This record gives sequence, structure tokens and C-alpha cells, in this order.
Amino acid sequence: MSGSGPHERLADSVSAYLGRGPPGQLPKKWEKFSDVVLLPSDAFTGRDWEEFRGVGLWQSVAEGLDALRVGQNGEITGETRESGVAMLLGDDDWVVRRESGIDYGYRMTRCMFSAGNVNERRRMGEVAGQGEVVVDMFSGIGYYSLPILVHSRASHVHCCEWNPEAIVALKWNLKKNRVEDRCTVHEGDNRLTSDALRGVADRVILGLLPTAEGSFESSIEILRESGGALHVHGLARPNHYEKWSEEVLGKLRAISTSFDFTASDLVRVKSYAPKWDHVVLDVQAS
Repeated sequence: MSGSGPHERLADSVSAYLGRGPPGQLPKKWEKFSDVVLLPSDAFTGRDWEEFRGVGLWQSVAEGLDALRVGQNGEITGETRESGVAMLLGDDDWVVRRESGIDYGYRMTRCMFSAGNVNERRRMGEVAGQGEVVVDMFSGIGYYSLPILVHSRASHVHCCEWNPEAIVALKWNLKKNRVEDRCTVHEGDNRLTSDALRGVADRVILGLLPTAEGSFESSIEILRESGGALHVHGLARPNHYEKWSEEVLGKLRAISTSFDFTASDLVRVKSYAPKWDHVVLDVQAS
């Protein structure tokens, strides 16, 4: 192909398949990992592309981007945060992403994975202290638990999760990364399963968007009597982080007077939607 970059190669491949130039705009970005290309939800959509969407088009996309499988992002839905990815080329939806020396395996049509959270995943592997017991209230496939288990000297991580597909992937990932002996998986609603964890945690991760407020009370109850750290994920408007931070602290203080809750750090993870950012508030309970 004459084009030297991926965008040029994609254009060449699609044009060769169509026997003409693209009838509409080609995607400007996509995710590429393993042998998979994951297209954005609006790629190859609209009236211009309608008659061309089919196996031949997806094969040309795969060829142009040096892939074997093609998927397309969709809307994340439901209380279990199910993926909206649809397979366009290839029937096998099991993928393995390797990031910071960690293998994350999952079914991409059933479980979500945010590549934009890479720095926060790395940070979790750095903040957990030696000998700590960590509880991940919304562990998913191990997004934050695996970096802690692989890269820190935390003694044990308790993973709470209620999506059956995520649990299958989580257990595979624990074995694949050889850390299953330092992790316990608690299946079901964390507001119930965390009853067995009262008073054990040095650190609690609340990684649910748009808010993990429904599990604030349970998270406080599982902290040690001496206190610990909470990592509260949420959505805040740019330039209004301080207001969101105070709202979170206010809600924690309204739930419990047993601790003094103070903010130790606030981290922007990524842009989530127009005028909304994914942020994490590190809270010290003492």
C-alpha cells in the first residue's frame, strides 16, 4: 500500500475493497491491541456507509490496520456495567491486554476496559503499602486490584464483584498473573458481601462511575478501627473539582462520626464526557 501511516493504510485498504474512494469519513482514532482493532461507536455509520457495512468492509479494515479481528464500541449498560462492544469480524471475543507487565483477559463483548485509566491503574500499584489489606469494592476484571497484587507488597486484596462475566475474567487474571494466593473474591452485592470484612481494610477502592455513593457506608465499616484510605471515583466538572471534593467529604461525614475524613489528593483520570471529568479523591480516615 502506498500510505505509510495507519490512517493512510486504512484509507488505501478500504478504497481498494470499494473500488473507489470512501463514501464517508473514515475514523480518525481507534484502539489496537493484540490482534484486535476496536472502532469507536460512530465509525462507518450513517447513510453513506449503510450499503457497505459487511464482512468485506471489516476485512479491509483489518487488513489495513494489521489485525485479525474487528470490534466496535457501544454503550455501557446496566448495573453490572456490561460492555456494548459488538464483534464485526471474528467470533471469538476473548482478548488479553498486556499493560505494565500485567495480563488482563476478558470477553470484550461482556466486560468493559478503559484504556484511558492506565495511569490510575499504575498509581494503585504504587500507593498500596507493605503489609496492607486492600478491599476493592467494584473490582471488575481486576483493573486496580491486579496492579496492587503484582506491583506492591500489600499482604492481601479482597475483590468484591457482582457481574458473573467479570468474575470469570477476574479469576482467570489472578491465576494468569500468579497472584491468586493473595486475593479473595467475594461474589455478589458488595453492600452484603462486605459484612464479612468489617474492620479489616487499610485501603478501600471505590471505582464505580458515575458514583459509588451507594457503598460509602459499607466502605467505612470495613476500615480498621484506626482508620485508613478511601479512593473515591466520580465525575466532576472541570474547574469545579473542589466543590465535588467537598460534597464527597460531606457525605462521608454525614454517614459516620467515627472518623475524621480529610482529602489527601485529587487526581484527574481522564475526560469522561463533554464538561465532565473522571476524577479520584483520596480520602484519609483517621
